[in-house]
This record gives sequence, C-alpha cells and structure tokens, in this order.
Amino acid sequence: MEGSANLKTVPPASPVVAWRWWLMVLLTCAGIGVAGYLSYTHLFELPVICGESQGCDLVAQSVYADMFGIPVAVFGLLAYIALLVLLIARRRIGENLEAYVTLAMFGISLLGVLFSAYLTYLELFVILAVCIWCVASALIMAALFVLSIWEVKSVNP
Repeated sequence: MEGSANLKTVPPASPVVAWRWWLMVLLTCAGIGVAGYLSYTHLFELPVICGESQGCDLVAQSVYADMFGIPVAVFGLLAYIALLVLLIARRRIGENLEAYVTLAMFGISLLGVLFSAYLTYLELFVILAVCIWCVASALIMAALFVLSIWEVKSVNP
C-alpha cells in the first residue's frame, strides 16, 4: 500500500499524453517512409509503384515535381524528419522550452498542410492525375496538423 501511495504523488515527466505522442511518432515515421520512397524514385528516375493507376508517374514526371531544382518529395522528407526530431526533443527538454518546440511542430505541420493542399490542387486541376502516395502524404500531414493543434492547446491552456 505504501508503494502505491508514492506512485500517485510522483508527477508525470511531461504533460504530453502518451498515446497522442506515439500516434504522432507513428504518423511521422509513415510520412518519412512515403516521402523517402518518392524521393528515392525521383532521384534515381525509377517508376513509382502506383497499382492500376498511372497517376503517380504522371505527377512524378510533371514540371511541378521539382522546386528550385530539388524534388518536392525531398521537402516533405525534410519536414517529416524535422517533426520527428522535435517530437523526440519534446520528450527530453524542460518545461520552459516545451511550448516553443510544440509551436515549431505546429508551424511545420501547418506549412506542410498548406503545401500539400497546393500540390493536391496541381494534381487535380493542372496535371489532371492523382498520385496515391502524394494523397497519403497529404493525409498524414493533415493528421499531424490536427494533432499539433491539440498539442498546442495542451501546452498553452
């Protein structure tokens, strides 16, 4: 009984809800996988596995697949890696910096959602082809954005 009383008085190491943090890590790793695959196929000029659809190759070969000479997928990969680093850092830093890291996560995911919306617009209305990998990345980033809003609210009540 004495041991269980001590457990109740020990404050949690971080206000981050464990399941939400793990979900964000899982989504970020999935995003790294998708963006990494798209980066790899683009850099080595390989066909994108897209099932029955040819939309992935049409999107990957469009003039919009590069920005400033860099594959668009690389920007996504860097964003997902940055989010993963921030998620890990958030678990290791003191409470005084936690709000800043959380806001950085929110900012990166907001930029990711806005950029994904722009790319989706290009797919639907300019390129006239849809890449399922790109849609998957957009959905992952949207989920991370929603979770980051939740995180900002939990840190700054």
